[in-house]
Amino acid sequence: MRNQFHCHKKLIPLIHREIAITPNSHFPSASLHGSLSPRQYQSHPHLLRSNPLSASLAMADSTWPHEAELCRIRSIVSKMSGRDADEVRVVVSPYRICPLGAHIDHQGGIVSAMTINKGILLGFVPSADGEVYLRSEQFKGEVKFRVDEIRRPKNSREASRKNHVNYSSTAKEEWCWGNYARGAQYALQSRGNVLSQGIIGYICGSEGLDSSGLSSSAAVGIAYLLAFESANNLSISPTENIEYDRLIENEYLGLRNGILDQSAILLSSHGCLTYMNCKTKEHWLIKPPNDGAEFQKNFRILLAFSGLKQALTTNPGYNRRVEECREAARLLLLASGNSKEEPILSNVDPEVYEAHKKILKPDLAKRAEHYFSENMRVKKGLEAWASGDLNEFGALISASGLSSIQNYECGAEPLIQLYEILVKAPGIHGARFSGAGFRGCCLAFVESERAVEAVSFIKKEYSKCQPDLSGHLNPDTAVLICEAGDCARVI
Repeated sequence: MRNQFHCHKKLIPLIHREIAITPNSHFPSASLHGSLSPRQYQSHPHLLRSNPLSASLAMADSTWPHEAELCRIRSIVSKMSGRDADEVRVVVSPYRICPLGAHIDHQGGIVSAMTINKGILLGFVPSADGEVYLRSEQFKGEVKFRVDEIRRPKNSREASRKNHVNYSSTAKEEWCWGNYARGAQYALQSRGNVLSQGIIGYICGSEGLDSSGLSSSAAVGIAYLLAFESANNLSISPTENIEYDRLIENEYLGLRNGILDQSAILLSSHGCLTYMNCKTKEHWLIKPPNDGAEFQKNFRILLAFSGLKQALTTNPGYNRRVEECREAARLLLLASGNSKEEPILSNVDPEVYEAHKKILKPDLAKRAEHYFSENMRVKKGLEAWASGDLNEFGALISASGLSSIQNYECGAEPLIQLYEILVKAPGIHGARFSGAGFRGCCLAFVESERAVEAVSFIKKEYSKCQPDLSGHLNPDTAVLICEAGDCARVI
């Protein structure tokens, strides 16, 4: 029987909780601005500590990957390595969506997330000599290096530009996509992990979902981490891998990403809504009503693609949003006599915001309004999910999308138009951007029985307002219907 490495087997107790909220229960207010005390746990019996078995049981309900996909990947790796297909392990690293909690993670806000049944598959076998040999379904070239090489970031972006000078286009492409594997090696070794085994692997992503705002880059980094760890028999917790993926993106690749994406991919569980406090780094799993099976049948996750692959930054002020939020926090803390606190909006009590918000200039007032209203939408969304109220959950998602446009002032015109089409489409509970809204797609929750009708409506309406962009989309993947996924794992 093939071994399975599940994402929740080694959890730090103070980090992970699983919650079953009854319709009449009240979510502890402390969860908005801090951790829960033992007394709060005693007074809220609906808060349950995580049972590692629950992730294993839920895993059986996940619809991806299909056995045919696994067999194909194993066959390719078998031919690459000369090993039997039964020896091939496969990393399943799903893409993620964040229904509620837009643009507040950098302020220590609360966010929600879940994975979908699409993502990255990495088939691999341990190599016998420390060699890493990789091929990709989406990208050209082969990646080869040794795990015993000392790897440093060296401002990887600048290094890659210098190395591209005399490279062919294929070599440039190989250098770029291979950097995630090199980054995984760097992250593990930089924290004292010994790698003696390399991997022979083949990686592929769900068709048409690259550059879509679904965190495919985080899924790739996590896939390589889990493969190296499995090949070298390393026992690494999900919380450690969250940090390792941050090292790949921040230190090795030089990107300015937070930890939301990798946290969602590593901590989610099928059928649950993952809730994360970005200030305390704690997370909980919110269960749907009863066993969740009937609830899951009632909806599908819809992804509608804009055709924008590169960020269309029509608003040059977007990169100032984080600083604007911090400035709003600084002024509110100063007005309340708490100027020594770090200037992030999670350090401002809602009561302080209400009492002093009139001191903020219009732009700063909008950013603060988005933060506090979005924080409240997340809290209400958790209760709606737990009670099985998809109409309320969806309405909150659409309100989040509108606030992202009006108060956080983000989104390119095609994405805004797509959002407006989705909220009018038949069977849609709620919709918003997936990501900042400058490329990629919009997401929606749709009634299962009306999903096909919604797809037809969206394609027709979007082609009217964006004929050029819609004309470049693959008709089969322009609008996708997905289901909830599970955490990243090795099978």
